[in-house]
Amino acid sequence: MKPLVILFSVFVITLLLTRIFRGHYEFALSGRIAMSAMLVFTAIGHFAFSKGMTMMLPQFIPYKTTMIYLTGFIEVIAAIGLFVPNLRILTAWLLIAFFILILPANIYAAVTNVNYQKGSFDGPGLNYLWFRVPLQILFIVWTYMWSIRDYHA
Repeated sequence: MKPLVILFSVFVITLLLTRIFRGHYEFALSGRIAMSAMLVFTAIGHFAFSKGMTMMLPQFIPYKTTMIYLTGFIEVIAAIGLFVPNLRILTAWLLIAFFILILPANIYAAVTNVNYQKGSFDGPGLNYLWFRVPLQILFIVWTYMWSIRDYHA
């Protein structure tokens, strides 16, 4: 829920600021800033809650802690890459692939009731998927709309 709040609030604030300081709304820029803010926020979780995040990965995944740190680092790099004109589209496509690839970990976490913040198995369970799957779809569509489709903006 927090990533969604960050995504939308940063988007609205940035839209208003571009209107005030540039005289018009800049939707694509605001969308990229919001996505970047959300990515940095979630990346922090990879480092702050690494024990609980490792519990989100199935047993057969090796080097779980390394994977958690690596995906946090990927999120930070993607947050930056969305602002590099020559890398924006590639970053956006890789970010979409990333969102698709991490969805199974979120499904596994829901099925096994992982509470990544506490590092325990008393999480929200399957009800979490009713929110998480549409959220992943929103992240994918958002990335496409504001970083690929509107790449000239």
